[in-house]
Amino acid sequence: MSRSGALDLASGVGGKIEKNEVLSAVQKYEEYHVCHGGDEEERRANYTDMVNKYYDLATSFYEYGWGESFHFASRWKGESLRESIKRHEHFLAVQLGLKCGQKVLDVGCGIGGPLREIARFSDTSITGLNNNEYQITRGKELNRLAGVDKTCNFVLADFMKMPFSNDTFDAVFAIEATCHAPDVLDCYKEIYRVLKPGQCFAAYEWCITDCFDPMNREHQRIKGEVELGNGLPDIRSVGQCLQALKLAGFEVLRENDVAADSPLPWYLPLDTTQFSLSSFRTTAFGRFITRNMVKALEFVRLAPEGSQRVQAFLEKAAEALVEGGREGIFTPMYFFVARKPRS
Repeated sequence: MSRSGALDLASGVGGKIEKNEVLSAVQKYEEYHVCHGGDEEERRANYTDMVNKYYDLATSFYEYGWGESFHFASRWKGESLRESIKRHEHFLAVQLGLKCGQKVLDVGCGIGGPLREIARFSDTSITGLNNNEYQITRGKELNRLAGVDKTCNFVLADFMKMPFSNDTFDAVFAIEATCHAPDVLDCYKEIYRVLKPGQCFAAYEWCITDCFDPMNREHQRIKGEVELGNGLPDIRSVGQCLQALKLAGFEVLRENDVAADSPLPWYLPLDTTQFSLSSFRTTAFGRFITRNMVKALEFVRLAPEGSQRVQAFLEKAAEALVEGGREGIFTPMYFFVARKPRS
């Protein structure tokens, strides 16, 4: 059901941004980041605009190259990328102990790939929360096509200020999404507020590891390029996320870096030294084809001006993610399950 053609990619670049304004949006987005003179405080202060611009610009590229679920996964030998992604989502559902009929919240749901998979797997009703209008529009259409539009829905809102009453949901999850929060403690506090007492929150977080050296220029460069290419205000450490959970009031039941135990490297789909027919578009040759296709589509004005710039910073981000994975300084899969106390 994902968009797979060149014209689909071209028509989607920019999301809800007017096509003649895409280039200026790219330039403004780039200015938020340190590689282009921006700083962390500016990104935090303007995170809503920054993240919205990022996903308006990048979503069609994500869907074209990756599918409906915009996240990484631990991977077994002989397992395809798509199979690993589904298993990754099922694992989260099992760890949360989801039961038929429960009311669940997906914080930062993207276009709803995990939402649909987990809803079908667990027979639960899931609300996807997202502050990007284009992704919600796309997600609603995919829900309809998947036949889950009666039990799953989307809400357009900021996860730092959720429009839900206290103690609303039986479970909450987030998959590589709350890394966009300008303040992780305030984000976790808001999740704590809307979760029912005695129930659990589970997430996969993007984090820098203990191997990251803030005085190492190469480490800083990799971190900055990951932030630029992924719409992040800052990448937090594992320790910062764990401390924030506890300060928010959660009891941490489980926490570990799932990537550390993955039989195959989590960054394998982005590694241009590898070749895979099942994830061809992320290989070196696949990227070469996409790069030239986008260039041609922009030249004939089927894709808006600025499309090549988006494709370029996404490629740069992919390279930085692979570097971060090889250096062991970054993980996209710090996993935890945390419970809101009953009293």
